[in-house]
Amino acid sequence: MVLNGVFDRFAKKAPVSVMVRAMMENVLKADSLDSIFEENAEQQYSGDLLFSTVAEIMGLVVCQVFPSVNAVYVDRKEKIGVTIKSVYDKLKGIEPGVSRAMVRDTATQMRAIRDKIGRVSKPPLAGYRTRIVDGNHLRRTDRRIGELRDMNVAPLPGHALVVFDPQDRLVVDVLPCEDGHASERSLLPELLETVEPKDLWIADRHFCTVGFLFGIAARDGRFIIRQHGNLPYALQGRRQRVGKTRTGIVYEQAMSVTDEHGKTRVFRRITLALYESTRDGDTEIHIVCNLPKRVDALRIAELYGDRWQIETAFQEVAESLEGEIQTLGYPKAALFGFCMALVTYNLLSMVRASVQAVQGEDVARNLSTYYLANEVERSADGMSIALDETFWKNKYANLTPTQMASELKQLARNIRPSKYQKAKWSPKKKPKKMNKKKRNHVSTARVLEQSRQKRACAV
Repeated sequence: MVLNGVFDRFAKKAPVSVMVRAMMENVLKADSLDSIFEENAEQQYSGDLLFSTVAEIMGLVVCQVFPSVNAVYVDRKEKIGVTIKSVYDKLKGIEPGVSRAMVRDTATQMRAIRDKIGRVSKPPLAGYRTRIVDGNHLRRTDRRIGELRDMNVAPLPGHALVVFDPQDRLVVDVLPCEDGHASERSLLPELLETVEPKDLWIADRHFCTVGFLFGIAARDGRFIIRQHGNLPYALQGRRQRVGKTRTGIVYEQAMSVTDEHGKTRVFRRITLALYESTRDGDTEIHIVCNLPKRVDALRIAELYGDRWQIETAFQEVAESLEGEIQTLGYPKAALFGFCMALVTYNLLSMVRASVQAVQGEDVARNLSTYYLANEVERSADGMSIALDETFWKNKYANLTPTQMASELKQLARNIRPSKYQKAKWSPKKKPKKMNKKKRNHVSTARVLEQSRQKRACAV
């Protein structure tokens, strides 16, 4: 009874933290994570340090509850039960396939809960399963690895292709790559294996290769991909003006593309003549598409414009979560940290979905990832002290998707939107350039007083 009273106070005062902890206990429970490891690890073995323990450590760093892996270890040394060297050895050996499976499997579980929450957003295009794909290169790391210490370089720990579901706002797949210099296109054959009939893939021009376009079409999928300058093609007929959008005038024209074996396919080429050029100086954007004619060119241009959602997700992972940990130099460890950040992003998206179900789509859309993550960071330590792991496990670990959805919606009713609302953006004035070498000291108080006197005289 006492613990239930403590829980009720957290549920009312810090509902976001409770929701995230509840989903972690249900979706990221130790048994499930260890099963993912056993099924997908090829060389690494469990040993004395379980994969679920390492995932918990990384989750605390990603959520910024602790500033580093070492800080988590110092706090939970007795529970972890091995040396800090063993922790780092485990991290640097987690294979990309394990990290990918963790993202995919947890996303599947979250989607099952999302379906039970209700009030699912409409699909971007009816009749198709939309997927937005983009690449993310992890930022440079510190030169802590012995082989790097004497090199005057910026080490790159890897990159990843990320697949985003805009309907559920979940990252549903990731393809990690340890080679920071490898092209995103090197992962396209592996990505093609995930394409299903009636898929609609939206991507930027880096994904516009003959093999990828033909591969999607061969699997009865559809695509909206910006044309790359190196794509071999031939235009057919004259381009026709279709209409206007808020960013430019839309045209359409047929184009034929031929692969290395001489096979030719005809696609639609949608051109957006921009009112204002892009930051790269482009005045037109060409989009290659194989959707049927019943989907008009204006709608295709709008759908391509929606690909900004995945860029926003990357920004939120970078700014609100510790997804690219500068101290983790080994590629496998860095990619695992990034994948854990994607899972955490999905958890926060589930918070939004729950709020959408009980408070409306407009309220959910205006929730700030920064403020949501900030509450988790501030409340996590206190909740773990007041309510131990046994309490959370007994309460949430074995709930069905229907039961979890009910719990999340009940907690979402306690969220005050104004507390987590996005700040309104306004353009900032550029500060004047100053000569930093020749500066005099001034008294701020005197400057303010002089300004006050000038205003008084003006009146």
